[in-house]
Amino acid sequence: MRSLWSFALIGSLLSLPLAASVVQAEEPAGAIVEGAGFTLYGTESIKGSDSAKVERDPVCDRSRRPKIFKVEPDEAKPGQKVTIKGENFGTRECFHGVAFSAAGPAKIDYTFVNETTIEATVPDVRPGMSFIDVVAGGGNARSKGFLVQAK
Repeated sequence: MRSLWSFALIGSLLSLPLAASVVQAEEPAGAIVEGAGFTLYGTESIKGSDSAKVERDPVCDRSRRPKIFKVEPDEAKPGQKVTIKGENFGTRECFHGVAFSAAGPAKIDYTFVNETTIEATVPDVRPGMSFIDVVAGGGNARSKGFLVQAK
């Protein structure tokens, strides 16, 4: 009986079509270039850009890293303004923002004065030490410790 089942099983497997599926792989639109890695040649350029848009785009100098020299005053209560003095904050269009480490991802109200001065409002956070970060086109800078006072 066992040999009958084996014969039936082998017979059914033999009746299956054995044609191999051939999948045509489409040629990628790029190539591996030594020293450059994968490059896309022959792809269409990004649409929607014209010379007028390029002229309006700000040119941000990413090579000039910002630095914070001092924060005045060096301690303040939530809601009070502080002045951040430094260098390489860039232009208004290239400046990205201010952050307090104690506030996490909260949005901080600030005013861009010029390339060396930013005014920021201390966020409503628990009292204690915090750091102030400025984020500009060339990167970010962190202040020395800043004391957030109790309300």
